[in-house]
Amino acid sequence: MESMWMAKQLIDFQKTTFNNAYQALMMLQDHTEKVTNTMVEQAKWFPEESLRIAGLWTDFYKKGQHELKNAIEDHLEQMSEQLSPKG
Repeated sequence: MESMWMAKQLIDFQKTTFNNAYQALMMLQDHTEKVTNTMVEQAKWFPEESLRIAGLWTDFYKKGQHELKNAIEDHLEQMSEQLSPKG
């Protein structure tokens, strides 16, 4: 029984670690996006079509990050439920 408690503690630690790392990554992503957008806005020679494609790429990237986060959170939650005592 103690091994199940330790495994659950480990999963909770992984959840916390993942959430902290994900938030740090999102902060870095947002900052990089702002800096890049500022640079591109000042570069009048940058083609409009390239701006549109870069915007689409950014949207796909963010969607992929969100889907990955959800998948990992769901998986960790399922593992935690498997280790919870059945009443």
